[in-house]
Amino acid sequence: MIVEDDIEALEGSVEFTAPSEDADQPLNEIDAVDVPERGQHLSNESYLISVIIPCFNEGDRIYKNLQECLRSLGELKKPFEVIAVNDGSSDNTLKELNRLAMVHPEVVPVTYGQNAGKGNALRVGTLKARGDLIIFMDADLEIHPKHALTFIKTMERTEADMVIGSKRHPDSKVDYPAKRRLLSYGYHIMVRTLFGLKLTDTQPGFKLAKREVLIKEMYKSRVDRYAFDLELLVNADSDGFKIVEAPIELNFSRPLGGRIGFRSVKSIFMETMDIFMRRRLNRSHDRIPKASGQKKVPEKDLQSP
Repeated sequence: MIVEDDIEALEGSVEFTAPSEDADQPLNEIDAVDVPERGQHLSNESYLISVIIPCFNEGDRIYKNLQECLRSLGELKKPFEVIAVNDGSSDNTLKELNRLAMVHPEVVPVTYGQNAGKGNALRVGTLKARGDLIIFMDADLEIHPKHALTFIKTMERTEADMVIGSKRHPDSKVDYPAKRRLLSYGYHIMVRTLFGLKLTDTQPGFKLAKREVLIKEMYKSRVDRYAFDLELLVNADSDGFKIVEAPIELNFSRPLGGRIGFRSVKSIFMETMDIFMRRRLNRSHDRIPKASGQKKVPEKDLQSP
């Protein structure tokens, strides 16, 4: 869990790489733009978009995929930055990120030495991001960056706080293995049963959210890996934020069902049950009457376990 005092410590453990050989040059930053105050209507064209892409051992395709991402984002005609978080890769991922950043200053490589999970990478990227709108996107581009435009339009039209992709949206076009379909459906039933979440899908990596929503929910997040998306959405829904689902086109690109094996399925189950039990315990704690005169501990004084 992140608390306010942890931000400085977290930033100190993360390296924001600068591929330029000139040590006097600042870290990769896009030119200054006038970012509006929080809460201004999205029709204001000055708002900045931050795209966060977790990367783990993607060296064989990350350069090409990020080039495609930059091309698609350029069609938005709005200022943007791409924060590529190297989640402790053991291959040449970081080298490829730095190579791309040398010719595309919109790309901001962020790295740390030990693999800590997709959720942790998204959390670190969110704390680094400067945009009023933040997009989560997977490095494999199984959901193409072109969805950014339709997601932003959906947010403007519905006044949503978050827009998430759903494989089960009636307008979605999905091509992925039967094994993954079965696992996805089983997990959907589990989530509905445990949390009563009125969403058809929680796991697609393409999500759009207002910055203030993510920052608030990151403070409550404890899961670093597979169930990070679920915890984020459950917390946001409980806090009354409006979440809207949008159609996606998903083209599965990983061979043999991808990285999801027995160990991954077990981890997803354990993380999901951990979220459920913590929420149940918190609700039970809230129902315990406080002793007369007992003062509530300020949130800023709480420490992570």
